[in-house]
Amino acid sequence: MVRRIDVTGAGGVRLAAWEFADPPKTRTEGVERAPGVLLLHGLMGRASHWASTARWLSERHRAVALDQRGHGQSDKPPDTEYTREAYVDDAEAALEQLDLAPAVLIGHAMGALTAWQLAAKRPDLVAGVIICDMRASALGAASQREWEHWFKAWPVPFATLADVRKWFGEDDPWVERPNPARGEFYAEVMAESEDGWRPVFDPEQMLKSRETWVYDAHWEELAQVRCPALVVRGLDGELGRAESQEMVRVLPHGQYAEVADAGHLVHYDQPEAWRAAVEPFLDGVLTS
Repeated sequence: MVRRIDVTGAGGVRLAAWEFADPPKTRTEGVERAPGVLLLHGLMGRASHWASTARWLSERHRAVALDQRGHGQSDKPPDTEYTREAYVDDAEAALEQLDLAPAVLIGHAMGALTAWQLAAKRPDLVAGVIICDMRASALGAASQREWEHWFKAWPVPFATLADVRKWFGEDDPWVERPNPARGEFYAEVMAESEDGWRPVFDPEQMLKSRETWVYDAHWEELAQVRCPALVVRGLDGELGRAESQEMVRVLPHGQYAEVADAGHLVHYDQPEAWRAAVEPFLDGVLTS
């Protein structure tokens, strides 16, 4: 079961949060309130990408996934800010309005950056952080140009969802070998319109969101995270082993895990292996 809870983000932007449980839990055995977990998707993602993770989390936690501004069913105002500060403030507002704190933040890619920036800013709200396949180093202007060209290469509108799955899972030039999970991932962020299937987000807003962090390194904020933190990488993902291990070294209480046969979409590629990698960390945060 899932229920939607609206949250007011920075600047009054309406955000859709999704609580996963059967029914939504406010208490566990002998505990007044289940520990909170806030799940933050990456760029172009949506809360539903966390569904399998949130369902097993809800056995012991109050698990809420947030559609961040510009994504999913949250507002996408053209005249609002898509800055790092806005994303962090939105997550902060979600923790407070949903009464989740102190919570574990689980973030993928851009959502992981939001998680550790919030942990550095508001340590009182964050009990632990899981960083999934997000780099702390600057990616640079060339990376941003590649993304601009990539968005232009999308053959939108797609005639069918099958075409979406095939293009992102097989035909996309960024795909080295067929990846059905990637096709399913992108099928979830499409909506049917009069002329076919189009993304639920505005690509220009995605580029604006990305340019606020792609040119900068984020090691300083990483070093300010005082709670336990787990860095998770897929062996075929975007975060290399050397950089991930340096991130663990910089984190005051850093730990490391890797998932075999997984790319950038670690939790989506290998959900069972992802659970095996992160559950011991969560258990440790619960008992610390």
